[in-house]
Amino acid sequence: MSPFYLARGASKLVRRITSETSVELKILSDKWRLLLAGLIFQYIHGLAAHGVHYLHRPGPTLQDLGFMILPELGKERGYISETLFTFIFLTFVLWTFHPFILQTKRFYTVLIWRRVLAFLCASQFLRIITFYATQLPGPNYHCREGSPLARLPPPQNAAEVFLINFPKGVIYGCGDLIFSSHMIFTLVFVITYQKYGSIRFCKMLAWCIAVAQSLLIISSRKHYSVDVVVAWYTVNLVVFFVDKKLTELPDRSVGSTSVLPVSTKDKDTKLKEENTRLLNGNSMDSADRRPRTQMNGKQIENESHVGSETVKT
Repeated sequence: MSPFYLARGASKLVRRITSETSVELKILSDKWRLLLAGLIFQYIHGLAAHGVHYLHRPGPTLQDLGFMILPELGKERGYISETLFTFIFLTFVLWTFHPFILQTKRFYTVLIWRRVLAFLCASQFLRIITFYATQLPGPNYHCREGSPLARLPPPQNAAEVFLINFPKGVIYGCGDLIFSSHMIFTLVFVITYQKYGSIRFCKMLAWCIAVAQSLLIISSRKHYSVDVVVAWYTVNLVVFFVDKKLTELPDRSVGSTSVLPVSTKDKDTKLKEENTRLLNGNSMDSADRRPRTQMNGKQIENESHVGSETVKT
């Protein structure tokens, strides 16, 4: 391929990214509140998971059907489930930003992430309630009896709690079991792609990967089977009910690519203009009224003329 065509393609790509960025920033300026609230709740969820670690008491691993059926991966192969989860997370993030690069697009990135964060926050809120209601002895290797990480000493200061001992406190947490946070993210991503994705094979593959992720979590002993099972039906129900309460996303794949959601400010302005016209007795535009009156007048005159001629004959 010649340098001319490469430069031409790069120029088109830059223009597309610039155009899409300006559109997304316009939407973000009106829809930023829910996005910010969702991001803040991610920190609250992490804080709650870190806090329950102080309550965790290691004990014998509970009897679990999944542990009986699935072979244990072992401590040295526990990275497999995390690798798959990282792949799921990164591919979903890249997919949500494809409108910046590809010409064919179905949604706005800002709006899809508002929806995703709403699903995540609702599911994580229920998760916080459940793992604080009952603390189970962690099945993970660093949460078992004899491990120095299984119990946390009382915090020395507030910073130790609010900073979540990052990243060690996130990687080696214990006690936040029911239900699996990894499965919350996985299922929300898969369900979202199922609705807004366009490639059928990728949709089927995504569900297969979600099942594989579930089995790997149990095999690596990071969660009990109940944590995964509860996540499957809870997240699906949460998405089903929350999705009904949210405004449907505009479909950009139909016709024009300039379909923008109406902002709250635009809605208020439009309502004020309509109310003003109604108060002034102008319920419709004069441009619409004049032709309609003339057409009706002509039609009435013609009909009466035809009627009189019929009577005469």
